[in-house]
Amino acid sequence: MPRRIFFALVVVILASLLGWFVLSSNAPKSRFAVKLGLDLAGGTELIYKADTSKILGDKTSALQSLRDVIDRRVNLFGVAEPLVQLEYAGAVSGQKEDRLLVDLPGVTNVKAAVDAIGQTPVLDFELEGPPTSNGTGSSTISFTPTGLTGGYLKNAQLQFSSGNGSASVNAPIVVLNFNDAGAKLFEQITSQNVGRTLAIFLDGQPISEPVIQQAIPGGTAQITGQFTPTQARSLVQNLNFGALPVPIALESSDTVGPTLGAQAFHAGLKAAVVGFILVALFMILWYRVPGIISAVALIIYLFITIAVIKVVPITLTASGIAGFILSIGLAVDANVLIFERFKEEVRSGKGTRESAKIGFGRAWPAIRDGHLTMLISASILFWLGTSIVQGFALVFGFGVIASLISAVGISRVFLLAVLPEQTKGAWRFLVGSGFMQSKNIPEVTTETAPTKANKR
Repeated sequence: MPRRIFFALVVVILASLLGWFVLSSNAPKSRFAVKLGLDLAGGTELIYKADTSKILGDKTSALQSLRDVIDRRVNLFGVAEPLVQLEYAGAVSGQKEDRLLVDLPGVTNVKAAVDAIGQTPVLDFELEGPPTSNGTGSSTISFTPTGLTGGYLKNAQLQFSSGNGSASVNAPIVVLNFNDAGAKLFEQITSQNVGRTLAIFLDGQPISEPVIQQAIPGGTAQITGQFTPTQARSLVQNLNFGALPVPIALESSDTVGPTLGAQAFHAGLKAAVVGFILVALFMILWYRVPGIISAVALIIYLFITIAVIKVVPITLTASGIAGFILSIGLAVDANVLIFERFKEEVRSGKGTRESAKIGFGRAWPAIRDGHLTMLISASILFWLGTSIVQGFALVFGFGVIASLISAVGISRVFLLAVLPEQTKGAWRFLVGSGFMQSKNIPEVTTETAPTKANKR
């Protein structure tokens, strides 16, 4: 079996397996079912303003911790496929404040959505500073943030005192366990501030004001505030849900009904199907046999792109569908470049298989540069864009990569497997394009095919 036929069979088998995966994993409860965004599935989007004014350390890390905490808390409440994203403030993005976007598909009741986020406590450790005058002759105690916040918290546990230390027998104690970074920071703070008060604030209110007696290694701290077992148990539960490293305030909310979402999804799906059919018909009518191969490669391109969306997974939005449709056009554009080069070589009197090899070689630089430009554009849009723009950029970027694979790799394998070396009889028409007539295509047989010397 010739190598070109073998490679074509391998591609057919792999494409069949990929198509089976795409079609068989569409059940709603399937692990690889396509996840739809709010604009397609309906639901609620909450936008929170993040107050980073008191963060002394790395703001980006604190905001990432905030995102993780909210994501964990939303999942605990059983909201299906939540999406929690950050929008950073900065001159480049044009954003004036740091924001947290929470998408809750299927939740159309704003109050229920806000309740799902809940009033997650903000935990902060602050050192007592020197007294400051309040203008009435007396002084108030001031506290200074240490940078140690709930973002460093690993978990909290409820224990009861045995009577040792300042706590009475059976008094509730909340034990905090920090992660590695928090343990180092906590040890540093306690070792450098022995004798000073390290107050523990929850939502801006002090819940305990212990005096540091010695350096505390190991990343474990105890809260022995004046609270009942019920209050301590509630505090532990809230802290385990996630203490916020950054305070947030609800800025706006938006709800998309399930009916409107379904209409948007079906409209986008219809546009994609109709666009694909029209493009495939044009390629077949204009480029004949190469056009048929292009249509097959486009189907495999669809399988590749949808499989990536399912496996990554990517939450598909209306803007994502737009990026998907646009990348189809890019895949066709690459085939047009290849087939036009192929047509020029056939007109010059070369054999069809040789013309295909030369056509792919000459079209490659333009295809490479075009796809690279699109990938750069998609990367910039994803980096600087809002969540809607990012959905478009992500799907478009993966589509560009799949387009490169299908247009250059798959089309080439199939074209070389199907085309004969000789150009005669019906093949003179089948490899033509547009209004080109068979008489304008030289007949090439094995005897008349250009030799290597003639090619030079």
